[in-house]
Amino acid sequence: MTLLAPAAEDARAALPRSLPFALYIAFLAILPWLRAALPAGWDGRWLYGVQIGAVLLALLAFAPRFGELRPVVLSGRATATAILVGAGVFVVWIHLDAAWATFGRAGSGFDPRTPAGDIDWPLAMLRLFGAAAVVPVMEELFWRSFILRWIDEAAFLRLAPAAISLRALAISAALFGIEHTLWCAGIMAGLTYGALYRQSGTLWSPILAHATTNLLLGIWVLATGRWWFW
Repeated sequence: MTLLAPAAEDARAALPRSLPFALYIAFLAILPWLRAALPAGWDGRWLYGVQIGAVLLALLAFAPRFGELRPVVLSGRATATAILVGAGVFVVWIHLDAAWATFGRAGSGFDPRTPAGDIDWPLAMLRLFGAAAVVPVMEELFWRSFILRWIDEAAFLRLAPAAISLRALAISAALFGIEHTLWCAGIMAGLTYGALYRQSGTLWSPILAHATTNLLLGIWVLATGRWWFW
């Protein structure tokens, strides 16, 4: 019993940081079947609300166990740094879309237009909210707080961000890149957010940077109509 206690404690810490992410990925996997099961005339794009809602509920349910999110505070300098880093990732992201830097051809992405060609703004705002407010918290808890530290230390909560190795940073960034169609941009973003976490010592810095990237990307997509980036 004594020997198993640390492993059990590590598993209990990993679950709340993994489940919201697992829900998000599982929903992506079953989305084609869910769309096919909808009654005729129903707009399958609104299923994104179900997906992001499930993730948000999971995050809220586990919120008391996210000690790395307390206190909710960043200094003015840290806030400005995170925003600038996030903006930089956005600029690089939209320029790393060459064929060699992607997995296969770009799909249609999330297109919030009506049949008449106008943007369905409630649908677009739902997508923007999910991408900029929910996904960054979910992914940073999983990729940076959990995976990045776990590579170095199974009892990852005991590892200070400043003690994260460059090896762990490289491995986690590569895995983060594989998660995205734009794998090269994903690796670059993973390295950047991970380095920011390591340097700042708080998860709120990469969360804010990630949120800035996704917010700017969403605004840019809506302005340019390059839906495949969504």
